[in-house]
Amino acid sequence: MVPMTSLFEQNIPSNAPLADRLRPASAAEVIGQEHVLSSDHMLRGILEGGAPISMILWGPPGCGKTTLARIIAEKSSYEMETVSAVASGVAELKAIFERARAKKQDGKKTIVFVDEIHRFNRSQQDAFLPVVEDGTITLIGATTENPSFEVNSALLSRMQVVVLRRLDASAMQQIILRAEDHTGRKLPLTEDAREILVGMADGDGRALLNFCEILFSYRGKKELDAAGLANYLQRRAPLYDKRQEAHYNLISALHKSLRGSDANAALYWFCRMLEGGEEPLYIARRMIRFAVEDIGLADPNALTQAMAAKDAYEFLGSPEGELALAQAVLYLATAPKSNAAYSAYNNAKRDAGQYGSLMPPMHILNAPTKLMKEIGYGKDYAYDHNEEDGFSGQNYFPDDMQRQDYYQPVERGFEREIIKRLEYWQKLRQKKSGAV
Repeated sequence: MVPMTSLFEQNIPSNAPLADRLRPASAAEVIGQEHVLSSDHMLRGILEGGAPISMILWGPPGCGKTTLARIIAEKSSYEMETVSAVASGVAELKAIFERARAKKQDGKKTIVFVDEIHRFNRSQQDAFLPVVEDGTITLIGATTENPSFEVNSALLSRMQVVVLRRLDASAMQQIILRAEDHTGRKLPLTEDAREILVGMADGDGRALLNFCEILFSYRGKKELDAAGLANYLQRRAPLYDKRQEAHYNLISALHKSLRGSDANAALYWFCRMLEGGEEPLYIARRMIRFAVEDIGLADPNALTQAMAAKDAYEFLGSPEGELALAQAVLYLATAPKSNAAYSAYNNAKRDAGQYGSLMPPMHILNAPTKLMKEIGYGKDYAYDHNEEDGFSGQNYFPDDMQRQDYYQPVERGFEREIIKRLEYWQKLRQKKSGAV
């Protein structure tokens, strides 16, 4: 294990929060981001003294974004200006830029680190464009949100995006060991409770160290087990914001688990969303969409189940109504899957756009006036109920368009029966046309 020297190198007071005292002072001390610290990554060269470039550090809370920005500034000998997007406005930014211009004239360079850069509005982000472009500053932004959605494209095009990962269980255990080594104390936890603690921190290194700091003040005689830990610490809220990327990540996980017919995984992601405070009716709407998009006529009851679950939730409310939604999750996950109806719709929609000016064939047009009848509207229309087998076999596509087979059902679920029906109509169609 790399010894932690940051307490002395950064001159941090001994009474500072544990997370600040244990903040890494070099790349070698950074845990859990080996993929961007390897020798073949551009960030490694910068951390070893290369010239910094403007970049976005994108990753979840507590993964080391601020730490890496500080190390970059220290190793490059750039002066660092730190800005919080929550508390800063354009006036403060202009003052920083003026200081950076003055330093540039003295041969000094400036890194401006913007925490939570996604919280800046468009005009605030635009203010960085000229000073990044002319080299007045090197901009390093930190964000928990997908920069593709939250950072202006003009600014984003001038920056390199570095994706940082959520700290895994191994990295979190290393952080605990560092905390214990630094304080000279062992956490008062059983092995099971130690694992529970890692789960509570949810990949956030700072949150984990804050928990550790609280636990080091524990004065009980017995180690805390899982139940004792839950009582001693207030459980941290799940990492989820209905307006942010986690919202889209989890609904994507639910949708793809349903599509993959994994009932257990689908139920897990469903519960994760509920625990995070998601609106249950939003999930219900997504399940209704799934029923028609990914199941369709392979199981016509899927849509009925999804609609019934929505109605049941509206009738019962929470928490009883959530069981109805859970039942729908299980039904959709275990139902046979087919996107044949979805594909047929998209193909027909494409042709409707391409051949949108073609008239229907004359024989299927109504003739409510004498003139329309005289020019051929409705002429030779065969009323199917008067035909043998209740089927006329007439053409219903435009005369100038070839017949299309948009709907291609699969050999799963109820669509097996639909295949038989389509084959039956096709045989009759061929017989009527004289092709057989």
